[in-house]
Amino acid sequence: MSTPKASRPSGPKGPKESMGPKESMGPKDSTGDGPEAGAGKRPTLLDVARRAGVSRATASLVIRDAPGPSAESRERVRQAAAELDYRPDQAAQLLRRRNSRLFGVMFSAQEPFHADLIENIYAATEEAGYDVVLSAVVPSRGERRAVESLITSRCEAMILIGAREACTADFGPQVPVVEIGRSRNETAFDAVHTADEEGARIAVDHLVSLGHSDIVHVDGGERPGAAERRAGYLDAMRRHGLGGRARVVPGDYTELSGSEAARTLLAAGILPTAVMAGNDQCAIGLLIELRHAGVDVPGRVSIVGYDDIRSARLAHIDLTTVRQDARQMAKLAVQAAVERLDSGTGMNGEAREFSLAPQLVVRGSTGPVR
Repeated sequence: MSTPKASRPSGPKGPKESMGPKESMGPKDSTGDGPEAGAGKRPTLLDVARRAGVSRATASLVIRDAPGPSAESRERVRQAAAELDYRPDQAAQLLRRRNSRLFGVMFSAQEPFHADLIENIYAATEEAGYDVVLSAVVPSRGERRAVESLITSRCEAMILIGAREACTADFGPQVPVVEIGRSRNETAFDAVHTADEEGARIAVDHLVSLGHSDIVHVDGGERPGAAERRAGYLDAMRRHGLGGRARVVPGDYTELSGSEAARTLLAAGILPTAVMAGNDQCAIGLLIELRHAGVDVPGRVSIVGYDDIRSARLAHIDLTTVRQDARQMAKLAVQAAVERLDSGTGMNGEAREFSLAPQLVVRGSTGPVR
């Protein structure tokens, strides 16, 4: 079917739409548009309607896949939209909608594990019929600013990943908030996390099973989960009768802190036979620095990380680590928020906790003590 010529602006002498009255009458356009697009301007819904030879209301119904227009009108509008490369103005749509259908996610741009979580959050929210708005925490943009950006975006629910401090923002009573990475005693919101004390214990148990007794822990400072991993390390060392040999070196979940910890251990003159790092990034920094200094890993020093980020699986890293289930954590966080939205409870009611079991993944960075 040939494409009809674009009509002139509607008026007394303009062409009328060739269809029944039902189609020419419809709800006001909710897609959002401005004046007719000119050269170099974004095409509008009015441009589509004129190209298709229908009313603006009918074009709006077709774009929104609403009932009313005939199959012929739908085909003409869709063809016109494709020819003009028309895209609905989502910002304008959002302003007109009562519910945004958006989940806001705060994350750290410097954490690879957060990227794994976000990938799975996208999948879980899409399945639930929502979309995602991301707000990153970077050195020049703190958590409060990141959260405020999500609030102004009219997100219906919030997921905070790895928040360093207790969030005191005013989300409103109807906005569910879920924290990933913090335990129930660290937050007033629903909490999804791995049993980090248990994760540290199984890491130490693995090293002891290989004959190691001089095991150092490079911790995560004040980062989420760091206190629990430190406590699990100390508890496991005591349980194996090694409490007197426990040593904690300060860190902060970065590769740089792992490098600095390695230099501290090298400067001490006597290296431990094994190190349990606070997370994989720290472990990788430690591993690279030790190898650069000529230390055989795992021949002389075994290293265990935490998280199981993708780079831990690379052949030249091959890091033994404690795995957190990013897919399940994301699924539980979205599920918890959706349940509160569906029930209408918002922030009301007792906060819940979802604790997942960690899993040891043995690779080439650990071996028997020599």
